[in-house]
Amino acid sequence: MKQSACSRLYHATAAAAMASPKAIEDTEKFMLNTYARPALVLSHGKGSYVYDTTGREYLDFTAGIAVTALGHSHPEVAAVVADQATKLVHCSNLYHNEWAPTLAQRIVTATTEAYPQGTQGIYAKDDSGARVFFSNSGTEANEGALKFARKYGKHVVAAGQLGKAVSEAVHGDPNLKSGLVSFTGGFHGRSMGALSLTANPKYQKPFTPLIPGAVTARYNSIPEMSAFVDERTCGVIVEPIQGEGGIHAAHVDFMRALRRRCDQVGALLIYDEIQCGLGRSGHLWAHHMLPADCSPDIVTMAKPLANGIPIGAILVSPKVAEIIHTGDHGTTFGGNPLACRVGCTVLDHINTPEFLAHVNEAGEVLERELSGLLAPFIGGVVVEQRGTGLLRGVQLSSDPSRLIELARDRGLLLVAAANNTIRLVPPLNTSFADIKKGAAIIGDCVKQLASEQTTA
Repeated sequence: MKQSACSRLYHATAAAAMASPKAIEDTEKFMLNTYARPALVLSHGKGSYVYDTTGREYLDFTAGIAVTALGHSHPEVAAVVADQATKLVHCSNLYHNEWAPTLAQRIVTATTEAYPQGTQGIYAKDDSGARVFFSNSGTEANEGALKFARKYGKHVVAAGQLGKAVSEAVHGDPNLKSGLVSFTGGFHGRSMGALSLTANPKYQKPFTPLIPGAVTARYNSIPEMSAFVDERTCGVIVEPIQGEGGIHAAHVDFMRALRRRCDQVGALLIYDEIQCGLGRSGHLWAHHMLPADCSPDIVTMAKPLANGIPIGAILVSPKVAEIIHTGDHGTTFGGNPLACRVGCTVLDHINTPEFLAHVNEAGEVLERELSGLLAPFIGGVVVEQRGTGLLRGVQLSSDPSRLIELARDRGLLLVAAANNTIRLVPPLNTSFADIKKGAAIIGDCVKQLASEQTTA
């Protein structure tokens, strides 16, 4: 007998919960309650799909929050993990390993070769070149970048490079050039320094007081940025495209003015490309979409670099590298051979013209499909869609939780962002057919949501 449309919505979370009660019960009993999860338990994945413990299939438009760039159970990634696990997983940074410098070299080379027009910051034509420090996550990469900025501030003061208009008190106390600036809508992590620069009361309020010297200016506001970034600022951190903040891109004029202002006051410009970098925008780095005079001093990265194996990295310019010395920073797990070898495999896949072209084309397909499906609801349920590559968002006029639930019931996993936005971040190698399938489900869910709101 042919199933009805309603009976095909078999992904109900209640059914999934009944199938795996012990995992959910043990989560509630033994794990700290910091996440709001639907009542389903995932067991495995393949490509752009994941499966729960009942065998039900879900098209994954979350990719572990923009992490599994090559999809789930990628055969080459799996083979590298298996092989390296039989050789050397960890040895600490007491000793050299062969894969950390290999990945560092590939990051530096790929970055500079993909952006030959760059001449400043990490692209400065210096014999020593840009350098890499490895961490275990995005928030750790940002913490390291903020530490480097603080030390650079001391260097500027010690070198007598402060502007003449600065108070003599600043000249006499290097700690006063320690200010850090971030922007509204930005998300930089949950650890204390990164949290202090993530201007969201929901995240910050329970953990105040935050670190001193951290201030927030309005994203894309040149006048406000110019007022906040001054001679006491040592570092400025910004996402070229905000992910958690609702998929908003920085304006070219803003980024150009920000670069110029950092140069004027001797502050480091840090680009947080943890979510928007490494192919997600359709370019190796999102800042490669900007003019050369917007180049950063530091780039932080993490999410997709090892396709789910924990890793983060900080790419720093020559002028930053030369003031960071032995003992200034460290990590136990960062740069381990397993994560770095996987990182080499992932970067080799992403950093090809064919792969990046696919990301751009897939993004265009997604935008085109959604444009037709969402058009009748613009000004009602839907505010707009926006984004680039496979970093896209659909902003709704109300809380997106219901739409996420409807999509999950139809076999599509979505993740929310700020401003009532659905974030669309599928694996970067998702097929056009699956992109269209996901868009069709979203369109169907929007239609039902509009119907529910009309009859409410």
